[in-house]
Amino acid sequence: MTDVSLPHSQGRSAWLGLIAVLPLVLIVAMDGSILYLAMPRVTSALLPTADQALWILDIYGFVVGSLLIAFGNIGDRYGRLKLIMIGAVIFGAGSLGAAYAQSPMALIASRALMGLGGATLLPSGLAIVSALFPDPRLRAQAIGIFAATFAAGFAIGPVIGGILLQRLEWGVVFLINVPVVLGFLVAAPILLREVRSTTYGRIDLPSLVLSFAGILLTTYSLKTAAAYGFTPLQTLAGIVGVLAIALFIRRQTRIAYPLLDLGLFRDRIFSIAILTGLLPLVVWSAVGYLSGIYLQSVLGFDVFTAALLTLPGAVVLMATCVGTARIVDVVGRKTALVATHFLIAAGLFLLLLTSTEAGVAALIASTVVAGIGYGLSFSLVAEIAVSAVPAERAGAAGSIAETSNELGNALGITLLGSLAALSFRLLGPGVAGTLNETLDHPGLASETVLQAKEAFLTGLHIATGVGALSLLALGIIAWLWLPKKLPE
Repeated sequence: MTDVSLPHSQGRSAWLGLIAVLPLVLIVAMDGSILYLAMPRVTSALLPTADQALWILDIYGFVVGSLLIAFGNIGDRYGRLKLIMIGAVIFGAGSLGAAYAQSPMALIASRALMGLGGATLLPSGLAIVSALFPDPRLRAQAIGIFAATFAAGFAIGPVIGGILLQRLEWGVVFLINVPVVLGFLVAAPILLREVRSTTYGRIDLPSLVLSFAGILLTTYSLKTAAAYGFTPLQTLAGIVGVLAIALFIRRQTRIAYPLLDLGLFRDRIFSIAILTGLLPLVVWSAVGYLSGIYLQSVLGFDVFTAALLTLPGAVVLMATCVGTARIVDVVGRKTALVATHFLIAAGLFLLLLTSTEAGVAALIASTVVAGIGYGLSFSLVAEIAVSAVPAERAGAAGSIAETSNELGNALGITLLGSLAALSFRLLGPGVAGTLNETLDHPGLASETVLQAKEAFLTGLHIATGVGALSLLALGIIAWLWLPKKLPE
């Protein structure tokens, strides 16, 4: 695949073009995590049910993850700049809708619209940035900055949300996107030029429908089972969702231009890199969400203090992103990739020391240790995935790497978040489906409050433990399977 139409200038105009794209990357990443600390306020304002609260959190990530590869193909055909401009408008409109939503379903719909726009921004932005820098070394630097910005957005999302919510209504966490979008729409036609591929295939609509329906129906089934137990509708949705995913995978092996190039997964380096992009984000999103509730609803901190307590981990994560190249020079790419899993797992195990009475020190230590691992993951995954495949398949590899991050971010709340929700439903006092809903009931006895908090903490520990053990297992597999020296 060859990108054309951008001049081979690597001077000031190229770096200005990169600067124009980075704010969009930042807000798209922030919107994957900015609600972690805001959810107690959203819950009190809109009174969502347990499954609606989970949908509010992760419908954005699922829409983005489901459509990234499809929009990568559409951008190749019709032009990346055109697509990213349209996507920015949609993202801004969704942000406005979310900011002023008056019901849980309105907020879910607006978050879905934001995801539709966000799915155009990441692959198109990366393609435009790559084409701005034809020199491999400068391109690597630019992509590194792109990846670090994306990681920074995930890291600072909860912090920014907490700071804004100290004095403003919860809708402000979405409203801040609008000026960024407007600034990009003004700057993009001046600083960027169109990028499209000279070779592309048709967009396979059945593959798009199967992947999107499969992910959403399977997610709905898992969430509903965790919140309310098994029902005929929930079971049917799960069966149809799994079948749709199976048909999607089967179709990708039989069509000339698949949305997902499954042949790439024959390379074990690529496969491990993609799993490293997926699994840490599964844990990241679930633990980030649950930790925000723990700090506010269990320990009783206000949202601003909760945001400040997440700051050390965010700073360490961003510093690691910046310093990953030097770390790799010292320990090697394989050791750095394997260390990703062990460091995150170690941080998660520290979180098991939290209690209903105290846990701030354990939580801060957890985020700092895990932050090193997350920083390595964010910086290494795309680079290793792309370097593991032939140059002509680098675009597909990059899209899959991005998709693994977004799907991991959404799957975490679905899988581990639902596991925690199930634990609360089984062990809690039975007043309501979530801790915040329970605590909002007037006249609760102190024993009921304590039981609710202990049930939530047990769910947090179960989800954290499962995540830590999964990462340990993947780290061991990576150490045994990967060759001693990974390709540059």
